[in-house]
Amino acid sequence: MKQAQHAIAVSTSGKGLVEITAEIAGWLAKQRIATGLLTIFCRHTSASLLIQENADRDVRMDLETYFDRIAPEEPERYVHDAEGPDDMPSHIRTALTQVQLTIPVSGGRMALGIWQGVYLFEHRRAAHRREVVLHLIGE
Repeated sequence: MKQAQHAIAVSTSGKGLVEITAEIAGWLAKQRIATGLLTIFCRHTSASLLIQENADRDVRMDLETYFDRIAPEEPERYVHDAEGPDDMPSHIRTALTQVQLTIPVSGGRMALGIWQGVYLFEHRRAAHRREVVLHLIGE
């Protein structure tokens, strides 16, 4: 059994979904592990990870709109506002999604469906540099 670990930096331009599938796949292809499990971990509390539709941009826009409705930037709703009015809504959005994904690896590739992509979901309005850790185990 082999293992490999790597961190990727993801630059965001504010709220929204940033596809990171190609960067992950590129690293995975260099690992020479044909069968295994890939864990992807976001090291932040105001950004998260999703596997989502990668063909139609409207899906991503609808998701972003939905999260704006269920965790709005309304300062009177929250106690925590240490970093501004988008701070607590960002933590709620992260709590409702996930910071870790586990994806099977088959034939040296992520076993994603044809229309699936891996996304970092930035929940803050300002641009950020996020770190995502990849851990691969297999043979």
